[in-house]
Formats: sequence, C-alpha cells, structure tokens
Amino acid sequence: MTTTTVLPETGTRVELSASASAEAVGCVRVVRTEGSVLTLSLPEALAPRAGAFVTVRWPAGARGRFVLPAVVVAVAENGVDLQPAGEPTIEQLRRYVRGGGGEQVLMRRPGQMDTLGWIRDISEHSLRAHFSGVQLAPGDEANLLIDLDGEIIEVRATAVKAAGLPQRVPPGPMSVEVVAVFSADEPQAKLIRRYVMRQQLLNRMHA
Repeated sequence: MTTTTVLPETGTRVELSASASAEAVGCVRVVRTEGSVLTLSLPEALAPRAGAFVTVRWPAGARGRFVLPAVVVAVAENGVDLQPAGEPTIEQLRRYVRGGGGEQVLMRRPGQMDTLGWIRDISEHSLRAHFSGVQLAPGDEANLLIDLDGEIIEVRATAVKAAGLPQRVPPGPMSVEVVAVFSADEPQAKLIRRYVMRQQLLNRMHA
C-alpha cells in the first residue's frame, strides 16, 4: 500500500526556511508539483544550496499551517526543486501569540475597491477581522495592510471563513467577519508578537 505526501498546490504561496536560525523567505510561489518533486519560484541568490535541508510552510485552513521538511535536489536561475524528507505536520494556530483588537486593516484585491476594516484579534499567522459589504469566500486571497500602533505590515492572506453578521439599525452594508491565515516573515512576526504582548500588558494593568 502506498501513501501520497500532501504537497501545496500550484500557485500556493509558501514560506521557505533553510534552518531554525535563518530568516524565512515568505510569499514564495509554487510553480508545479510533479510526483514527489516540488518546484518553487525563487531567485538563485536567495536559494539554498543543493543538498540542503529546508522547511516549507503553507496554510492549512482553520487548523493552522502545514510544515514539511524537504531537501533541495536542484537549483536553477529562477527556481529550486525540493524532495520531501518526511510527512507534513500541522502547526496549530493556538501555539501563536494572539490578542489585541481594534486595529485598522486595509484589504486590497485586484479589480476590487480597497476596503477598510478592523481586527478582532491577531496572531503571528492568522487574524479575525470585520469588514463592511465585502464579497469574500473561503480560499479567496487578498493583500492586507495592518496598522499596529502606526507600524504598517503587509501580508498576503487566504480566507478560511467569511460569514455575514446580523445587521443592526441603522441599516447599512452587511458586516462580514473574516478569518484569514498568512505567512508572516520573521520581522513581521516579531512586530506582531511585540504588539500583542504590549496589549496584553495594558489589559492586565487596566484590570
């Protein structure tokens, strides 16, 4: 009996890291998957050497994100070929620092008007936010610009939930609660952790 390793689909944006201490490269596009070989679009200057062990991460819906160990089998001018070195595991979102609330977030999508919303809570790799009058479905992607006390971070996010909320008077555009996951690079993740911890400290002081 054979088993098939779960691999990200063509077009998926993944995060690639060469070691635990190295800075991860985010928003790397999957060019194709053939058999057990995964090809990523990556400039040669950023590519790890052939034979290097790497870690690939990509969204796994509301569960968190997949984490796949792999080895670099070939390096080309504009891409790398990876061979899985094990089975993917799930990193649960609850492992990440989470909190805050009320931050502004701007959603940008090609062919759509920019939409301003506000965040209910945020972690290093996910957020829950409210927007007015947006048409969004699970699996849709968008660029999110998040304002954390005047520091702006931009991430490419994938919606895993989009639900309309009961409308209250006065009547207006439907409020939509969106849960999305994203791959933050280490500087962005550090900024989010610092912000959330600061908010948690302020909440304890006010309590």
